[in-house]
Amino acid sequence: MLFWCAKRRLWKITDEYGTAYVTAMEPKPSAAVVLSAVPPYGHVIINAKWRGSTLVQHFKGSVKTVFEEELGVVDLHLSNKSCVLYVSESDLVAGSDYKRKIVRFRNANSNFHGIVLVEKTRLTEQYFSGLQKFVVLELGLTLLHVPGPSEAAQLIAQMVHGESKENPFRRRSTARLLDPVVLNLVQQIPGVGKVKAMSLLQHFSSIHKLSNVSVEELETVVGQATAQHIWAFFHDILP
Repeated sequence: MLFWCAKRRLWKITDEYGTAYVTAMEPKPSAAVVLSAVPPYGHVIINAKWRGSTLVQHFKGSVKTVFEEELGVVDLHLSNKSCVLYVSESDLVAGSDYKRKIVRFRNANSNFHGIVLVEKTRLTEQYFSGLQKFVVLELGLTLLHVPGPSEAAQLIAQMVHGESKENPFRRRSTARLLDPVVLNLVQQIPGVGKVKAMSLLQHFSSIHKLSNVSVEELETVVGQATAQHIWAFFHDILP
């Protein structure tokens, strides 16, 4: 349900327990977007252009979706710390316009954790290495790849539900001190589980730094075999 006031759009969302959440989003005249809305647990705010898409259809039963007309270049807003730009197979094949869109995405959301999710298929494999260097090394954003919309929806659902509610009376462990979204993303690297992901983030603090370290530096944290997997993941050596 939508409520309007003079200067901001207010969302009222009721979860399965009957708890109401009210969030706000400041409208902007340009294509850039600044979000102050915080999706409740288990929800994702989606750019209205994706309404009825295959991606959204695959969310059914896994997360609750809320559509928004004014997300600008952002495709999905997962939490107050992370936003996703989805680059489809057709975007990559069509040409270089997607790079300008990624730059606008980075500039518009400097206060959020920017994630670029790209479809890596047989058609787009030839473009992936250049995109990887552009997104991770030049722009400092997180880049993840999936085969298609179904896998993308599964990954996003994992990230949404990974941000579980914390018991305020429980002592925070090391895992809880780390950004749950980033921790979940690092675990997508082959051979990296939760323990190794925690160790990597404690040593290198961000995915951007992790993507730029040498194999030798990685070996001191996770051993030779896993270090090779991590380095290959970021440098597109794996098949």
